[in-house]
Amino acid sequence: MRSYELRITNSAHNLKGHHMRIVAVAQQKGGDGKSTVTINLAASLAASGSRVLVVDVDPQQSSAWWFDHGPEFEFDLAADTEVGNLARLRELPYDVILVDTPGSLHDLPVLDAVLDVADFVILPCKATALSIKPLTRTLNEHVIARGVPYRVLANRVKPRSIDATGGFKDARGLYDLLDGAGYLHFRSFLREYQVYEDATGEGVSILHYGGRDATKAQADLAAVTTELLTVWAHETTEAVH
Repeated sequence: MRSYELRITNSAHNLKGHHMRIVAVAQQKGGDGKSTVTINLAASLAASGSRVLVVDVDPQQSSAWWFDHGPEFEFDLAADTEVGNLARLRELPYDVILVDTPGSLHDLPVLDAVLDVADFVILPCKATALSIKPLTRTLNEHVIARGVPYRVLANRVKPRSIDATGGFKDARGLYDLLDGAGYLHFRSFLREYQVYEDATGEGVSILHYGGRDATKAQADLAAVTTELLTVWAHETTEAVH
């Protein structure tokens, strides 16, 4: 698929009445896996039949680098931090636009511009105190304040962190904490495997990487994708009624 600079003109041909979702992937802390979640979720949604665009507005341009170094992806990618263009994303002919947002407190105008047009926000988060503080700040000051639907996603969960019940301690601990504070989250989560970094180095999504751990990572991603589509289906049903 193509990589291009995001330049929207009045001739953009999004179909009238077509339902698009603009999804911000946000976390104001580096290292929690925003770009990894963005690229792999884009591939998974495209594999389910959606027309997908990734817009990389993070100055680090990790998603753009990944895309440009790969043989081919199932989705398109554009890199642009021009606020005027971000406000017109809905004019583009895609089913889902995933926006990889800045992972820094220094780029709040760009994050706010994305959230102003977003229909949904996914917030990847490691189960660490250093990640939870910026997560709650992003939620309280930027996401919930706008009334944008969202889910927190436990990411980079240690595969060997099993508790007495057979569950994963990292994910369970984070989700229990979020439940106690009244925040919404996925039930599924993504475990941390070396194959994610290996796939990045080869410029492919985890869907096109082989091996035992890749199979486990693919299963995690499938669960997150299915849950996300279910959440969106419920939102659509509620809106109709």
